[in-house]
Amino acid sequence: MVSRAGLAGGDAPVQDSELWSFFMTAGLNPRVGIALGVLGYFFFSLQDASNKWLAASLPVWEVLFVRSVVIVALCCAFGGRRLVERVAASTMKRSIATRAGLTLSAWMIFYTASRALPLAQLLTLYFAAPLMITAMAGPLLGERVTRMQWASVAIGFVGVLVASDPFGVRLSVATFLVLLSATLWALAMVFTRRIARRESSMVQMLGTNTVFAVVTGSLCLIEWRAPDGLSWMLMVAVGVLGGLGQYFTFEAVQRAPASVMAPVEYSALLWAFILGFVVWGDVPVAAVWAGAGLIVVAGVVLVVGERRVRV
Repeated sequence: MVSRAGLAGGDAPVQDSELWSFFMTAGLNPRVGIALGVLGYFFFSLQDASNKWLAASLPVWEVLFVRSVVIVALCCAFGGRRLVERVAASTMKRSIATRAGLTLSAWMIFYTASRALPLAQLLTLYFAAPLMITAMAGPLLGERVTRMQWASVAIGFVGVLVASDPFGVRLSVATFLVLLSATLWALAMVFTRRIARRESSMVQMLGTNTVFAVVTGSLCLIEWRAPDGLSWMLMVAVGVLGGLGQYFTFEAVQRAPASVMAPVEYSALLWAFILGFVVWGDVPVAAVWAGAGLIVVAGVVLVVGERRVRV
């Protein structure tokens, strides 16, 4: 396994001062990265559940704008002036802005396509992203992708196919848009890994969400719908949950290669099933349970493979 210092040419990223310092002592440890990634996608799933309520009455960019402003405010509250100065002085500003542009484009394209495709087909096409990340990890990041990692991402993708039952997908503009969104997301994750070699999670968060706030804020000038009190509370909650999801995901990427983290994305589907049952009372059918079982198997294969590499 290639060390983070080796990947960065000897330069490890600047560490975040005292914020959840017990996580910071773990160093480069793919299994810790996997655990943090699963936790991060849990918070993202809670965020998405809140977004489901908001998207019915508010424009997507309005929700993203408030989310970004909340995360920027939290970053400044924790990091203070020193964090702002670190972002301003960072040599990775261009990469952070590029990553933000890729992520925001992926979200906008995905939400556009979601209006024309059934959920099962939408999720399955979008979850091609982990396969793309694994394929990009070698040529773009110089990572060695093991057979166990390929097996994990392949088993997880089959699990998505079984759970979502997307068969009958036809080529269309919406299909192309989802695949384009997945490609942009995969590239964004590659940039996340590259930036993580040099900069801390908080620097990434503040830089990325500042770009988000500027772009989505400009769109809000074109259209803004006044939220009610509940919508305001939910949007603030989305910001807090999104901030936690970002932090743990960025921390995970600092501890594990992109090829290791790729199949961890499938855990988002498991969280979605659980939240669907708890919040909306959706009872998964047998195919969902079978697919979820395969996703769990994919996670076990990934962890066992990493243990063998470390031994």
